[in-house]
Amino acid sequence: MYALIDSNNFFVSCERLFRPDLANRPVVVLSSNDGCVVSRSNEAKALGIPMGAPRFKFRDTFQREGVVAFSANFELYGDISERISSLIASITPHIELYSVDESFLDLHELSLTDYTTWGRAVCRTILQQVGIPVSVGIAPTKTLCKLATHWAKKHPKTGGAFYLEPEPGGTRAQRGHEQIASGGVEATLERSKESISRRTSPSSEKNAFREILALTPVAEIWGIGWHLAPKLRAEGILTAADVAQMRPQRAQQLMGIHGRHIVYELNGTSCLPLQQHTKPQHIVSRGRQFGADTSEFATIEAAVTTLAAQAATELRHEQQLTTHAAVILRTNYHKPGYTKLVRSARFYTPTADTGLICSQLIRSLAGALNPRQQYHKAEVVLYDLVPADSLQTDLFGAVNLPTDERSRLRMQALDAITAKHGHSALRYAAEALSSQWRPRSNLLSPRYTSSWDELPRAELRPSVAASAP
Repeated sequence: MYALIDSNNFFVSCERLFRPDLANRPVVVLSSNDGCVVSRSNEAKALGIPMGAPRFKFRDTFQREGVVAFSANFELYGDISERISSLIASITPHIELYSVDESFLDLHELSLTDYTTWGRAVCRTILQQVGIPVSVGIAPTKTLCKLATHWAKKHPKTGGAFYLEPEPGGTRAQRGHEQIASGGVEATLERSKESISRRTSPSSEKNAFREILALTPVAEIWGIGWHLAPKLRAEGILTAADVAQMRPQRAQQLMGIHGRHIVYELNGTSCLPLQQHTKPQHIVSRGRQFGADTSEFATIEAAVTTLAAQAATELRHEQQLTTHAAVILRTNYHKPGYTKLVRSARFYTPTADTGLICSQLIRSLAGALNPRQQYHKAEVVLYDLVPADSLQTDLFGAVNLPTDERSRLRMQALDAITAKHGHSALRYAAEALSSQWRPRSNLLSPRYTSSWDELPRAELRPSVAASAP
């Protein structure tokens, strides 16, 4: 049995955590450069503000309805996410941190008899100790957990938690894998289909399986989304119930092997185990749209250095080294004369040294910038990665082990200092050459939990009696 803990409107909830005056008011969080809506409160959703809505198109709605907008404060959101993860880890160590606001839990080792009561208790605990409202979906598979969580969010009567139990006697999980191995998949699914069709009263938790699948559009199924939904709709497959009744072979033809897994998961057979350890990335990239277009080399150097430092930090966190790096500069796609500039660097000795990566990329840009071009966005990409413990010497002496060891110790000291004193405690000088490239964040809230300088100040005012002569 699995559980999915999903924070409700997470970015908005983090902003409301320190602004109780925003309760029951429409609130949105905006993306980079305060451009588009990336998180909405329920009140904002009720006003018809869609996800990804450009701010300028809804400016009149914001003013008329009193919508409160915030710039994305990712440092605050990350810290709140870590607090929730730490609290969840006290429940069970078997956790998959799926995203900043979602976590899967493996409940097999917990002695639970009433999943719904347990889920509601988790909701209350997180709300009390962290202050963030969450929804909990519980089911035999991760795909069904997603559906259960969505149901809990949309139906307040669930108390924030919902246990989605597949049709009794109608799932492959309950009948075992023997029939699947012996070629009985089609017959099994037909019996499951017949069992579902006999259900007539989906009013309780145990009877909600058929109703939820029938009411879930195919585009909302985890793993299908908007990119595969048109193909399925063209085949007459409109809901999760339709997908659950597909032949696995046909699902694989339409969606690949993942499609077969979705059919099994929707019928109660788990195919997606918990991923407690994230797989190493094949590339590490960091990109940012500038606050204002620029052709100044110093501004671009500051941007590239900052992005390369972030990418190198992530590389070391994953204990990997890079053999190639690239910097990509783009002009504004929506303006005439769009162009892209790409420069790369190769490291004969794999490295994760921030200084070396930055210097090579900046050197590759020298003389390549067109002073007549106004660059709109920069991206740094580290690729052809190798494990940090795989460094080997070579016959020609290109790999200098003492130099590599000094680099490793220097980066270890850098990471230790920034971990203790903050990301801005120690940085490369080129990062401070200019701040004009940084995205606009005119509506940024304070970093309440990670910056001493931005803590709220309480002033003690003398009483009237004490101040009277």
